[in-house]
Amino acid sequence: MTFAGKSTTGRTRNVSRGGLCANVKAPIAIGTDVMVELTLVFDGDMQSEPLSVPARVAWCTTVDDEYQIGVSFKAMNGERAEFLQVCLKYLGEDKAAPKVRPPRIRKSVDDQFG
Repeated sequence: MTFAGKSTTGRTRNVSRGGLCANVKAPIAIGTDVMVELTLVFDGDMQSEPLSVPARVAWCTTVDDEYQIGVSFKAMNGERAEFLQVCLKYLGEDKAAPKVRPPRIRKSVDDQFG
């Protein structure tokens, strides 16, 4: 991750289409524009090409001896968006269980308002 001429590394806690949460060694101020480089790490020390995504820090908090940050991705071109989608598919994000609403119970007007 690069910002204001600085660079830091971290490990993501979760990634979605809208952003990510990561643990980093130093705090980054809320509102800071950053360039996130996402790299998938596979078994056998293999890894993907990095995907550079522009983002903005939404929050930063301390966790143990590190900092946990949340960033929201900025608009990206079609190629970056496609690569992000491939990464998310590999990570299994598209396999999340769909949200199911409980069935609506229809009540009469008398039951609703007594």
